[in-house]
Amino acid sequence: MSLDVARVRKDFPILDREVRPGVPLVYLDNAATSQKPTQVLDALRDYYELHNANVHRGIHTLAEEATALYEGARDKVAAFVNAADRREIVFTKNSSEALNLLSYVLPLGPGDEVVVTEMEHHSNLVPWQLACTRTGATLKWIGLTDDGRLDLADLDRVVTKRTKVVAFVHQSNLLGTVNPVDVVAAKARSVGAYVVLDASQSVPHMGVDVQALDVDFVAFTGHKMCGPTGIGVLWGRADLLEQLPPFLGGGEMIDEVTMAGSTWAALPHKYEAGTPPIAQAVGLGAAVDYLTDLGMDNVRAHEHELTAYALNALQQVDGLRIIGPTTNDERGGAISFALQGIHPHDVGQLLDERGIAVRVGHHCARPACLRYGVPATTRASVHLYSTTADIDALVTGLDHVRRFFT
Repeated sequence: MSLDVARVRKDFPILDREVRPGVPLVYLDNAATSQKPTQVLDALRDYYELHNANVHRGIHTLAEEATALYEGARDKVAAFVNAADRREIVFTKNSSEALNLLSYVLPLGPGDEVVVTEMEHHSNLVPWQLACTRTGATLKWIGLTDDGRLDLADLDRVVTKRTKVVAFVHQSNLLGTVNPVDVVAAKARSVGAYVVLDASQSVPHMGVDVQALDVDFVAFTGHKMCGPTGIGVLWGRADLLEQLPPFLGGGEMIDEVTMAGSTWAALPHKYEAGTPPIAQAVGLGAAVDYLTDLGMDNVRAHEHELTAYALNALQQVDGLRIIGPTTNDERGGAISFALQGIHPHDVGQLLDERGIAVRVGHHCARPACLRYGVPATTRASVHLYSTTADIDALVTGLDHVRRFFT
C-alpha cells in the first residue's frame, strides 16, 4: 500500500491556508517542526475540555481519566519504537532535555572521553561540552567526508579504551545523512562505552526499532512527528535507567521523603519530576496512532521518492550547491544548499514572499557548516504530506531569487 498524499493533506488544516491574500502556503520547514493533523488537535481539545486533571495519586474521576490517557500515551510510544518495557519510555519536554538528562547522569570523570561527531545538532554537542567541563572528561569527535558522511576511518583513532560515551545523530538535520548506527555502535560496544542516539530526525520519518538498533539510549521529540510541542522522549535500557541517578528532584520522582533524605520512585517516574506535560503526551499518543495507521514503511517510501525528486530538481538550478549527500542513498529529506553569491537570509525572505517556508541559518549545526565553508544555508525539508508540487514551487521560487539578484 502506498501513501495517499492527497487524502493525508486533508488532515492538516494549515496546509489549506494562505500566508497572505492569494499566496498559498508551501511548507518545507519540516526538519524544524511538523504540522499537526486534525486527529492530534482533536485529542488535545478533548483532553482539556473533558478530562483535564493532574495525573497519578488522585482518586477522583478526572484524575483517573487523565492518568489513563497519559500512561496510555506511554504505551503507544513504547509500541511505536518497539521498546522491550513500557518503563523504558521517559517523557521529557524535547530531545534537548533528554540529551541533557543523559549528560548529567552518565558517570564521567577526569581521564574519561566522550565521543560525538562533527555533524551533531547543538543539542547533542553542547550538553557533552558542558559535561566535560563539569567532570574533567575530554570531548573528541568523528570528522566528516567531503560528501557529507561520517569519516569512519576516524573510528579507531577517536574511540579508545578511555571512551565512556559515544553520542551521535541517526539522521542529520543539516546534511540529511543517515548514519550507520550498527558500525558506530559496534565500535562503542567494543570498548564498553554507553551508546546514545539522537533520533529526532529519524523517528518521524522512517520509524525506529530501538531493540534492533542495539544502542543504550535514544532521544526524540514529539513536535517533529506530527505531535505537539513541549513533549519529547528518552528511551533507555531499563537495567541502565535503574542504576543511574535521577536528574531533577521534586514531586512524583520520589518514593519516600524525610528531612534526612529521599528514595526514588520506580521507572519511569524517577525521571519525571513534577507535573508532566500531560496534554502534550496525550497529543503525542494521537500522533503515534496517526503515523501507525499510515504505516511508517509507507511514510518512508514516500519521502524517499520525494527526496530523490528534490535532489534532482535542485541540482538543475544554476549556482546551487547542495551541502551534504547529493544522492538519495542513506539520506533523509532535509536538503541544505547555498546559492552562489546570495545570502541564505535573502533566499528565505524572497521565498517567503511566494509563500514558501524554508529554514535559513546554521540549523543548530554550526560546526558542520564551518566544515563545509558556509556560514549558513537554506534548508528545505519534506514530510509525509509534502508533494512534488511543493518541490516545483521551490525550484520556481529559486529561479525568481536568482533573477532578482542578476
